[in-house]
Amino acid sequence: MAAALVLLLAVLAPGAARADQVPLLAWSSRSKLWPPATIGSEGHVVTEPQLQALLGPALDQGPHNVLLFLQEKLSVEDFTAYGGVYGNKPDSAFPNLEGALSDAGSALVLPAVAGEAAGAVPLLLREHLGAGPLHVDPPTLRQLRLNASVPALLLVRLPYATGSSLMAPKEVLTGNDEVIGQVLSALKEEDVPYMALLTAPRPSRVLREVLGTVPGPLGRQLLETGPEPVYPPLQFPSGAFPLLLFWARNLSVARDGVWRDLTDATFGSHATVNLSRSSWGPTEARLVLSYKEVFNSSLTITSHMTNKWFPVSGRNWSSLEWVEMVEGGAAAPVTFNASGVSVPALYSWRCGLLGTMGLLTPRTRPDPAAAHWQLLLHDIQLQAFNVTGRRFSYASDCAGFFSAPVWMGLLPGALLAAVLAYGLHMLLGLRAMDRFDDPKGPSIAVPQTE
Repeated sequence: MAAALVLLLAVLAPGAARADQVPLLAWSSRSKLWPPATIGSEGHVVTEPQLQALLGPALDQGPHNVLLFLQEKLSVEDFTAYGGVYGNKPDSAFPNLEGALSDAGSALVLPAVAGEAAGAVPLLLREHLGAGPLHVDPPTLRQLRLNASVPALLLVRLPYATGSSLMAPKEVLTGNDEVIGQVLSALKEEDVPYMALLTAPRPSRVLREVLGTVPGPLGRQLLETGPEPVYPPLQFPSGAFPLLLFWARNLSVARDGVWRDLTDATFGSHATVNLSRSSWGPTEARLVLSYKEVFNSSLTITSHMTNKWFPVSGRNWSSLEWVEMVEGGAAAPVTFNASGVSVPALYSWRCGLLGTMGLLTPRTRPDPAAAHWQLLLHDIQLQAFNVTGRRFSYASDCAGFFSAPVWMGLLPGALLAAVLAYGLHMLLGLRAMDRFDDPKGPSIAVPQTE
């Protein structure tokens, strides 16, 4: 329970360390003072009236011996940075606090309490108990004789270290936790029911409020681009059971070098494209994109797809055969053949780039009309058959395995391996001398055959 409560402090308060917000922990040896696992909701800051409503009934019905551990500064980030909330129990700075929460009959964890409300806690306790605070430390507490029927408010002040050293706060927090453990041990020895609270008048770490205190947006602004729009795929026919899906991050056409972006006109809630002339069949499908105003005239882009059985692979393959572009009342369309745009019919086809500068080539060469037009689609995904819903099936990418970066890695690696093999061959071919010349005897004659 203790680890869960400390973890809740770290998780439930993403903005709890802002100005004038501190955590508050309360626990008691008596049960049912608060509902089980009472915690503050995420992002909610407990005000002074709300804190009185939470603590008031517990003070009236609970034990009359109340301990207030008032630390100089405290923030949720202290539990996140120095607590064992990620399974690192031996390195935790709060073992006694976690043990007290685990053994408590009831507990209250508030990740974010307004600074004014936390500062008024001593006065609130004094009003409900009818007794002034008594400053104590562990040795003094062992000399006191507490009575369960006589109200007593015991105040234990705890320091907090600040500075450039990252270990200084942890060392002080560990010392404060030892003080908490000694005080609670003294109460257990006397077998006196008690209620304990831990809080601080101000936070130890103040984070900037993004809204209100910082003039203008934070972060990178120069040459900044906004988030890319996310829109669903274009579907034909529209409805709950489409037969054809088409999506692209960008769709652009050019005539005589002048480009027009048709992405917004094709996808999203403000799309103006007309799909009424599209058609679908089990073996053949046509996706017809009709635009009203492109280059001061209407434009129609038709994609022709087929679904054929190939006995060698034993499956159906879906292929994009050609793409046709017609402007206004032009007599003849401009047709581009699609090469290598095929995928098993059960899958969708995806490619990082599809256009007239790559996989789309003019049907006839030379084609003067095709020279005036260009089509470019970035991150295209297409599925014309076996569509089972509004989402694409598993995508087969057009990128081959042996791409340029792969070859750039393989060729230098093969060259280095060849150099290494040649060097090893030369080393293995070395022969040591097995005959030595004696200066006092005749000279050695080595035949040419050896």
